[in-house]
Amino acid sequence: MGASGSPKVSVADVVATLDERYPPAWAQGWDRVGLVVGDPSAPVRRVCCVVDVVPETVAEALDQRADLIVAHHPLLLRGVSSVAATTYKGRIVHELIKNDVALYVAHTNADVASPGVSDALAARLGLTGLRPLVPSPPGDPSAGQGRGIGRIGRLPTPMTLAELTAYAARVLPPTAWGVRAAGEPDRLVRTVAVSGGAGDSYLADAERAGVDAYLTADLRHHPVSEHLAGGGPALLDAAHWATERPWLDDVAEHLRKRLSVETVVSDLDTDPWTVHAASAAPAVHPASPMASPASPVDKESRR
Repeated sequence: MGASGSPKVSVADVVATLDERYPPAWAQGWDRVGLVVGDPSAPVRRVCCVVDVVPETVAEALDQRADLIVAHHPLLLRGVSSVAATTYKGRIVHELIKNDVALYVAHTNADVASPGVSDALAARLGLTGLRPLVPSPPGDPSAGQGRGIGRIGRLPTPMTLAELTAYAARVLPPTAWGVRAAGEPDRLVRTVAVSGGAGDSYLADAERAGVDAYLTADLRHHPVSEHLAGGGPALLDAAHWATERPWLDDVAEHLRKRLSVETVVSDLDTDPWTVHAASAAPAVHPASPMASPASPVDKESRR
């Protein structure tokens, strides 16, 4: 929560404060950031910070009597020809407008910011001596001052990969997905790269950086397999939402300090994966000589 709100703060004031911290020019060309819904002159007493703009987080913001939602993921990323209430996103837009709730998005411009999304993720792990995993290139609007994608840092105490995986699962926001790792469980980890959100496009950067492990989200089978076969660092795969949720605390604190508005942070888990069951025992490949004879059900399933 924050200090008591004041009607003298407007949507335009909040937008200006966030645009200063996360300039829209830093966003990727395909991205859509900034004010999406709302009257710039409307008063703001309370801001709700969320990762995803979905019916559940909008309902949460309305329950909190928020006047503005700050979201990380864009609601309207691709072109649309209609926001009719008969469409999923149209219903959200209508709900916001009917209740005088503005919507602001900071996405890839918050990813490269310093501090930004990956700084908050690195802080959850206690990493120190941070530097960008992929620095913003010269000539880019975000170049300089430690900005760029991801962060590299050092753990306070070396851990094995198994220990680091368990530690990450404890300090990151809880999800059904949890945290899984790829690599030798006993591998000693001192340096870690992190990237909030989907980060498999930066596997080669993590390898070039010479880190012991890389934590991100949305890792896929073949890129991970080839990465490990090539001698790359160990990998930790967390839920997408969990790697970006820590940033909301930073946004909320910044707005509380800069403006006389109350802030609330949504802990509503919007990760789409909602059920997880660990295998009862290590899997045995059907072709292995150790595999037990197939049951009738097994034979049916292979037809």
